[in-house]
Amino acid sequence: MIKNNEIIFAHSPDADDAFMFYGLAKEVVKIDNFKIGHLLDDIQTLNEKALKGELQVTAISAANYPNIVNNYRIMSCGASIGRNYGPIVVSKKPLKMNDLDGTKIAVPGIYTTSWMLFQIFCSNNVTPLFVDFDEVENLVQSGEVDAGILLHEGQVLYKDWGLKKIIDLGEKWFNHTGLPIPLGLDVINRKFDDDLSSSIAKALKESIEYAHANEDKALEYALSYGRGISKENGRKFVRMYVNADTVNMGKEGEAALKRLFSLAFDKGIIDSIPELDFIRV
Repeated sequence: MIKNNEIIFAHSPDADDAFMFYGLAKEVVKIDNFKIGHLLDDIQTLNEKALKGELQVTAISAANYPNIVNNYRIMSCGASIGRNYGPIVVSKKPLKMNDLDGTKIAVPGIYTTSWMLFQIFCSNNVTPLFVDFDEVENLVQSGEVDAGILLHEGQVLYKDWGLKKIIDLGEKWFNHTGLPIPLGLDVINRKFDDDLSSSIAKALKESIEYAHANEDKALEYALSYGRGISKENGRKFVRMYVNADTVNMGKEGEAALKRLFSLAFDKGIIDSIPELDFIRV
């Protein structure tokens, strides 16, 4: 599992993920006796690699955890959690939820939490088109699909793109449960022992805290991956998803995750409710 004494952190180049890993990327935060490497990929690719147990430490969609529970444990830090906001369903022209029956909708990955939330709360008979998250905007604008689910920076920029919000799935979740919504998690392969797993989780927590303490520099680093978002919009987005919950999801975050999987099970979206195994730091 460990080659050349190197622990590789896999995460997406999205602004919130890159921001979290700033301290590790700049080698300010270290793990004794180990080198630290980074693997950057889009979240759908990371979800798929996690299914095979290939990754040591990785970001995943929270909705994917039931599929990988046998290979990974959840870190109490590193979660992307929304409080009364989350992925947004958008269209080119004003629509309501009941207008979506019989339509085609662009979905940014079959394993994403956004798709799980849509299935929990939106009983519409839709045809999903699973695409890369950065294709959703253009597909909606071109009329190739009737609606799409926006992740990441799209939640901040959709109005600039001339798109109309149908529903905020995070807001719908909050109104239904009163809980925050865990959208993304960071997980550690079960092949690591408890001591090393704790050291890895502590390093990520320190990296997040370092990024918060050096926000401007961390933000500049996070936005260097060229997603075409302004610094202020980037700051807004990062503050939405890299917050106190990211440092420690706490009992409320853990309860929200359990509720998510319970509702998904009740809807027949997942076959069983996974036992949640946390590395708490």
